Amino acid sequence: MSGGAPQGYDPYAFEPFAVTVDLAVFTVRGGRMHVLLIRRGQEPYGGSWALPGGFVLPRESAETAARRELAEETGLPEAVVAALHLEQLRTYSEPDRDPRMRVVSVAFTGLVPDLPEPAAGGGGDAAHARWVPVGEAAGLAFDHAVILADARERVGAKLEYTCLATAFCPPEFTLGELQAVYETVWGATVDRPNFRRKVLATPGFVEAVPGAARLTGGRGKPAALYRPGPATTLHPPLLRPSEGHPR
Repeated sequence: MSGGAPQGYDPYAFEPFAVTVDLAVFTVRGGRMHVLLIRRGQEPYGGSWALPGGFVLPRESAETAARRELAEETGLPEAVVAALHLEQLRTYSEPDRDPRMRVVSVAFTGLVPDLPEPAAGGGGDAAHARWVPVGEAAGLAFDHAVILADARERVGAKLEYTCLATAFCPPEFTLGELQAVYETVWGATVDRPNFRRKVLATPGFVEAVPGAARLTGGRGKPAALYRPGPATTLHPPLLRPSEGHPR
């Protein structure tokens, strides 16, 4: 069987369109949830803040493009970008979402521990990059405000039934630091004894680091340190409180 298009198929029968990727990458800094943004250095929306992203090249997958664009536009270390937990969020395909041409975007979301401030990497159309508190990420370019809202809701829901919260933590963390992730993402206060009991009762959620402890600023004894366990899902789920307050 020879390669190429099937007999009688006209590849020019449909109007061409571009495929892009957009990334909503979150971290927790100073008790607040932050998202990674870039300031656009080119039109359209020159000077506006936007999610990192760009066009998918002809011979690369969407995820490959997402990691490439993230490294180019933020200057984050290659090792960080390669190890980043990326999850495909959804596809955004409204006809007029990009003034240049018909553009369909595959959006990804990711979680990272607190990192130093990024810097525009010299590639793409990013003039500057920085972590911005989610509540202050206003006036974003394109339909990125919609993507950001969808991504935050996805992350909040994933924390209920997966072990994804540990991705926000350093390699070794206290249960208090893990609880702070849940409270920050959910915008709700979590009962400390109940949270601790549920985490430790879930097989494979966290593992104690033998002999390790960290001073937490109070007068009590140093807090034990934990690291992520082998589990990926929570049984039963760790449901968010029904009523919370903004953080």
